[in-house]
Amino acid sequence: MKKTALTNIHISLGAKMAEFAGYEMPIQYSGIQDEHFAVRENAGLFDVSHMGEFLVEGPQALDLIQKVTSNDASKLIPGKAQYSAFINENGGIIDDLIVYCLSESKFLLVVNASNIEKDFNWIQSHNTFDTNLKNISDEISLLALQGPKAVEILKKITDFDIESIKFYHFGIGKVAGFEDVIISGTGYTGSGGFELYFKPDYAPAIWESLMKAGGEMGLKPAGLGARDTLRLEMGYCLYGNDIDDTTNPLEAGLGWITKTQKDFIGKEIILKAKEEGINRKLSGFVMTERGIPRKGYDILNENKEIVGKVTSGTQSPSLKEAIGLGYIDKKTIDSESDIFIAIRNKNVRAKITKPPFVKVN
Repeated sequence: MKKTALTNIHISLGAKMAEFAGYEMPIQYSGIQDEHFAVRENAGLFDVSHMGEFLVEGPQALDLIQKVTSNDASKLIPGKAQYSAFINENGGIIDDLIVYCLSESKFLLVVNASNIEKDFNWIQSHNTFDTNLKNISDEISLLALQGPKAVEILKKITDFDIESIKFYHFGIGKVAGFEDVIISGTGYTGSGGFELYFKPDYAPAIWESLMKAGGEMGLKPAGLGARDTLRLEMGYCLYGNDIDDTTNPLEAGLGWITKTQKDFIGKEIILKAKEEGINRKLSGFVMTERGIPRKGYDILNENKEIVGKVTSGTQSPSLKEAIGLGYIDKKTIDSESDIFIAIRNKNVRAKITKPPFVKVN
């Protein structure tokens, strides 16, 4: 298993470690619920250095990005980021990603850890432009400082005006004495905060500086377990669960990042789906009877006919109810609000509910 620059620190803190996307990663420290509420109420610090980063640079960098991503990157200016997706020739989602505009001819793409090699090879195979593509994943560490007290904590160790960083914008400044840190107003929790990109050599010192700065404000280290419950409460997609190479972005509710007024790979399939309509849609649901939905469980209608599959599910710490996402037949969504989840040998009632499941200030 690969390690991040902070693996030894996680182990020293007593984190429960496990393999994720080829990396030894912290799943939890003090407990998923404790870390979840730390993020919702105060702040949590996640090591997400397993994520992948590609540098796209050259006179035609934007042309390449426009071809391989679904969103309209021409709207980006330096200091702005954009959520997007790679779409294959069949209209399926190769990966979801964030595109950072560093300059007019230089972009940073941040992709999912499990897809680094696949994504890089795919982009490279379509790079017919005057553009250099470089995989810098091993040269970047990434921390996510998330929660309502993130601004207050980060202000203690940077002189950058972080309050000027709007959602999906970023700046580059000094953090904990280290130069050239990308400070991004992004995250995967719904509770606000920042993601920090920097050289791996800086990681231990920046981690310790943040933990010290946030200690009296309730900052806690958080693992992938809480990251999953937090993102699911917001209805955010997880690649490999809620979206994959067979998912049309319209089915996943990602039409808003699929701009068909520009040309990109897979566009014709998306336009056809728009014209003909989709048969299934990713929908949220809340269990109204006792039971935890898990990936792969069947979803049934009132007539006990299978109308879908669960893609993600958990017990929501905030709601104290079980919640989930799943692809459900469009007719069922349009006609019913109640469904059933086949949990073991029992059909357990649930109610179709539009995410986010939790309203976060």
